[in-house]
Amino acid sequence: MNPKNGSSKFHPQAVVPLTRPTVCGILGLLLHDPNTDSAAEICEGLSLLQHRGQDACGIVTCGPKGRFYQCKANGMVRDIFDSNSIARLIGGMGVGHVRYPTAGSFNNAEAQPFYVNSPYGIVFAHNGNLINTSSLLQFMDATAHRHINTSSDSELLLNIFANNLQQTGKFRINEEDIFTALGGMMQQVKGAYACVAMLAGFGIMAFRDPNGIRPVGMAVRKSGTGNDYLFSSESVVADAGGFGEWQDVKPGEAVIITRSGVSRRQVAPSATFAPDIFEYVYFARPDSVLDGISVYRSRMAMGDALADEVQRVLTENNLTVDVVIPVPDTSRVAALNLAQKLQLPYREGFVKNRYVGRTFIMPGQEMRKKNVRRKLNAMALEFVGKNVLLVDDSIVRGTTSKEIVQMAKDVGAKKVIVASCAPPIRFSNVYGIDMPSRTELVAHGRDTDSIASAIGADLVIFQTLPDLVESVRQFNPAITTFDCSVFTGDYVTGDVDEKYLSHLESLRADNARGKAMGLAVEVQSTGHERSNGINGVKTNGVHNERGSDVTLGSDIHPTVNGSDDTVGLHNSWNT
Repeated sequence: MNPKNGSSKFHPQAVVPLTRPTVCGILGLLLHDPNTDSAAEICEGLSLLQHRGQDACGIVTCGPKGRFYQCKANGMVRDIFDSNSIARLIGGMGVGHVRYPTAGSFNNAEAQPFYVNSPYGIVFAHNGNLINTSSLLQFMDATAHRHINTSSDSELLLNIFANNLQQTGKFRINEEDIFTALGGMMQQVKGAYACVAMLAGFGIMAFRDPNGIRPVGMAVRKSGTGNDYLFSSESVVADAGGFGEWQDVKPGEAVIITRSGVSRRQVAPSATFAPDIFEYVYFARPDSVLDGISVYRSRMAMGDALADEVQRVLTENNLTVDVVIPVPDTSRVAALNLAQKLQLPYREGFVKNRYVGRTFIMPGQEMRKKNVRRKLNAMALEFVGKNVLLVDDSIVRGTTSKEIVQMAKDVGAKKVIVASCAPPIRFSNVYGIDMPSRTELVAHGRDTDSIASAIGADLVIFQTLPDLVESVRQFNPAITTFDCSVFTGDYVTGDVDEKYLSHLESLRADNARGKAMGLAVEVQSTGHERSNGINGVKTNGVHNERGSDVTLGSDIHPTVNGSDDTVGLHNSWNT
């Protein structure tokens, strides 16, 4: 202890970065009529964003007198929300979130939205990843004196915002105060973040990091004498809900919506606008428009460009193809355009079980292998005796690709050639996609021939990076740069070094999944345990070591939803 002020001595060199969220879906809704509950529509919107996160989901609404109502848990939208749970979520505005699983974020406590009661009552949903969590944790402990209850950097980001808002010291705040607080927050944090937040009894807001890496936009719908407003990760939610005038939140911009109106402000200095190109390759729905670019059109263009590369490589290798077959579902659009351009038959050779999740984020290699066979079934009549061109959106670990190639051969394919709409993925993603460590990526340290051998294919053909970028950029030439770090290793925010990547990979290791549920996280460089603090002193951001025997601020049984997931806000899930 510091003898002068009694504060904990902080050792920044021993601080552990927090575990990382993956690509998520965020949503905010404000209805013109405060007496109409928003929860049912938020739930419907989250189901449209389910592809962005299948591990956990949550909704928090704001009702009369600024009271928040919450329901969140691990599971898919259809599993967590029914008519009873939705009926308990009272209020005409709310925030929703869906999350993908990650190593170290396995408990209900890290389901979003997050909540802090001070100042003013804030609810927060985040999509992305911060890269300077160590220094931010030090600031939280030594300066702001705020407790971080989970290992999620989303909660950390919320508290950085809350601390900046606290500096106003005012009884009631206005939009100007919020813009000032968000500007201060953006000066402190580094990384990727698209966020939706709600202030009790005030309104909703959305903001985006200065590089615009992760997407979020807004739309409006006429309602009686006023307007309903929506924030969402993707425009498909606006389309389904009858909203119009979709606009993307600009990089470094904040938008605040109350029942009195809409306020917009650029709160961070301009930086290189670099949306993540993998949104267009894989994550976003094809019927969405992100930053003025149709995902569907961009995938069509990827197929056209890939066709030229396929033709070149096939000619070089003196090979011909009898049929083009997509790997469901993301690659269908590109595969169809490729087949048309090469004047080859397009066939659906795989039938997909839609009730099995995506495989590259599953927690164990053996589970991933088994799951591929459960997920897809090959129809022999499309493969027997043919040279088959399989088109996939990308090749990550190679586990899925290897199993699919083997399935094609098992049902009689003569040769199996794999074409990827994306270039080889050789580097980690630090901006919110829970990709494997570099050593687990099949393309890491391998050339194209070695990759083909690793997955059992006769030939592998990759889209070139310039062709991929142009396939997307042509629909909005104002965007001159995309985040392509998984292909190049160049990180647009800077400050990503080997030490950071190594620790991030350790968090993502298969054997780390589940360790964050109240357990100690080892500091790689020192061997200290975070749960015991630094030099015996308790530090900020730790979990309760008992795991499941403490619940604060809640009247539900602690075993219903974990030990710490209802701190300060009652969770109505499963009650």
